[in-house]
Amino acid sequence: MKPTIKDIARRINVSPATVSNALNNKNGVSEEVKQLVIKTAREMGYFKNRKNKNTIRFIIFKKHGYIVSDTPFFSSLIEGIEKECKLQGYDLLVSHINFPEEGYRELKSIINNDSSSGLLILATEMTDEDFHVIYDSKIPVVLLDNYFRNNDFDSVLINNTDSSFIATKFLINRGHKEIGYLKGSIRINNFYHREQGYIQALREYGLEVNEKYQMCLEPTMDGAYRDMKKILSSNIHMPTAFFADNDIIAFGAMRAMKEAGIKIPEDVSIIGFDDMPFCDITNPRLTTIKVFKQEMGGIAVKRLIQKITDRDCVIQKIEVCTQLIVRESVKTIDQ
Repeated sequence: MKPTIKDIARRINVSPATVSNALNNKNGVSEEVKQLVIKTAREMGYFKNRKNKNTIRFIIFKKHGYIVSDTPFFSSLIEGIEKECKLQGYDLLVSHINFPEEGYRELKSIINNDSSSGLLILATEMTDEDFHVIYDSKIPVVLLDNYFRNNDFDSVLINNTDSSFIATKFLINRGHKEIGYLKGSIRINNFYHREQGYIQALREYGLEVNEKYQMCLEPTMDGAYRDMKKILSSNIHMPTAFFADNDIIAFGAMRAMKEAGIKIPEDVSIIGFDDMPFCDITNPRLTTIKVFKQEMGGIAVKRLIQKITDRDCVIQKIEVCTQLIVRESVKTIDQ
């Protein structure tokens, strides 16, 4: 016979209400008691044979695949999702949706027929036009790594604008007045908001936003290298520093600069975004913005479970702050 909430409560000597609140991720239960309840429930077989009742489906949406790829960034994000699902007693189903390869029909089928408790969607590459299918969802939805002001979905994302503002301000405080932008040629919302932070910092400190210093690079390692190499072949005047949309772009650009005889940071300083593991082994080690990827995944799962259990109708936009990691790729210019 399947154990009940009362059976679990009796086993660990707490009230049935405490067990119910812990299993449904409600407030009023300490983290220690919550984990004890979940552990005991799992040991007693409470979660077994509950088809799709405690299941979250994670949809990895790829529109073009230039950003969402097999990188440490997304691996860490998924690891955080898996860890929190396991902790909360939810099974995780992962679906890969690739546009335009039958992606529309596959996504529509999931939305209309899925019997999971809720949907968590990696929306990094999504645009407004991709959302008309999701509106038909009969179960709770949370978007991860993107936000759309015209769509009523909960979102968990990076605090992009403030983060890039901090990165650019760091360059300014190090004495740089000519600051360029290594701009992803494939524009996603994250990059757009990072551009806004870069521009806001320059304007706040009275510096020129020089379009000649904004260089469009493909947001892949090889693509950024190839595009930067082409730009450098024209013998353009370089700024003293660059803010890059992400670390991948920074890595590719740095390789091209080194081949062209440009020394980093002696000639040009660079600051990235994401804090991928490679940042600590590049030469020089890359100063960058650390994104708390695992934590973002966990927060998204917690928010989705809250919507599942409480049927919470309040729409939340949760921005996760970042941290500037100072390494060796930025030079201080004497003023």
